Amino acid sequence: VQLQASGGGLVQAGDSLKLSCAASGLTFSSYSMAWFRAAPGKEREFVTVISRTGGTTFTVNSVKGRFTVSRDNAKNTVYLQMNNLKVEDTAVYYCAADREGNNILAKRNRENVGVYEYWGQGTKVTVSS
Repeated sequence: VQLQASGGGLVQAGDSLKLSCAASGLTFSSYSMAWFRAAPGKEREFVTVISRTGGTTFTVNSVKGRFTVSRDNAKNTVYLQMNNLKVEDTAVYYCAADREGNNILAKRNRENVGVYEYWGQGTKVTVSS
């Protein structure tokens, strides 16, 4: 199984970026897909998750209204559209996959790094002021 995250870069505050995470080696449509991030010197934190079909999403309040998760099961890819980026969004962004579909329904589960079986290598996003 491989999750390949891409799309990070250096942008200015207010700019947009779209991250992609291409999956291989698994039945992509059977997995909930999440994005986490780790700011410099901080632990990995939950950002957003999307259900297997894409019909349900949950997003942390700090990025709600600015970040949108989506997926294309035909392309085995999950996306994170990030708009109006802020300096505090600077982090390494990781995609993750969870086989247990019901975890997405419970906040304590969907935000728990231990729930996710597979992780991408991360893509770095730096937002300058």
